[in-house]
Amino acid sequence: MTDRAEAIESMEQLALVWRAMVLDRDPHADVRDLPGIAVRWADSRFAFWNCVTLTEVDADPALLGRRLVQAADIMRAKKQPGFLWLFDDLLGDEARAGVRAAAEQAGLAYGFPGTGMAGDLLPVPEPSHPDLTFERVTTEEQLRAYADLNSRAYGFPLEHGRDGLLGSTLWTSRVHAYLGLRDGAPVTCAGTVEADGRLFVALVATAPEWERRGYGEAVTRKALYEGARATGLTRAILHATAAGAPVYPRIGFRPNSPMGFYGLEA
Repeated sequence: MTDRAEAIESMEQLALVWRAMVLDRDPHADVRDLPGIAVRWADSRFAFWNCVTLTEVDADPALLGRRLVQAADIMRAKKQPGFLWLFDDLLGDEARAGVRAAAEQAGLAYGFPGTGMAGDLLPVPEPSHPDLTFERVTTEEQLRAYADLNSRAYGFPLEHGRDGLLGSTLWTSRVHAYLGLRDGAPVTCAGTVEADGRLFVALVATAPEWERRGYGEAVTRKALYEGARATGLTRAILHATAAGAPVYPRIGFRPNSPMGFYGLEA
């Protein structure tokens, strides 16, 4: 698969998986596929569930500018903040070169980078780590621990992460979500979910004080291992933050499209 095809796959997986995640949070959420824009917005305090992404391929600067203005207008109409997820390699060369300036002109501020990744890597060996035991998330208490790890890792207030996950039946049934526990305390987490013949890796997080010990890699391997064992799937997709980007190639993921996360200017 070419990088361009993988960038399209990555965007389509985001739109598909986030549809399910957002509707799980709120059956009346704003889930729309507009010309060139996918809206997946729960208006949750958990900002990752408030997402807009651009879906056209090879947009030129003029079209990109119009879509960014539309995206910003959609975001301004919401109560809770969220992100525009922008896949750089979907854009035409000229548009990609000027994307930061075009976003600023539309009233969007660059937040942080990401990387789309994919791999035909499953099944992976059953993982282990000398410090960790693994538990699948099936209870509200485990779901709260999963939410809190994400809030701490990404700098959200704890109540915002809990607003995004507590009460979810999707996360305790369809998602192969795992906690990694050190001495009985949750320190890391990762989940995989089936989406259109692939496993999508979502919400990987490690408590800040336990980073750089291989915990995130181990629990991601566990979620992939169990997801593949349950579904028989062999291809996996994820969107990495800068912290996670060096980890996933060790599992077998290959980077494709650079990404930018944008919020409304303050």
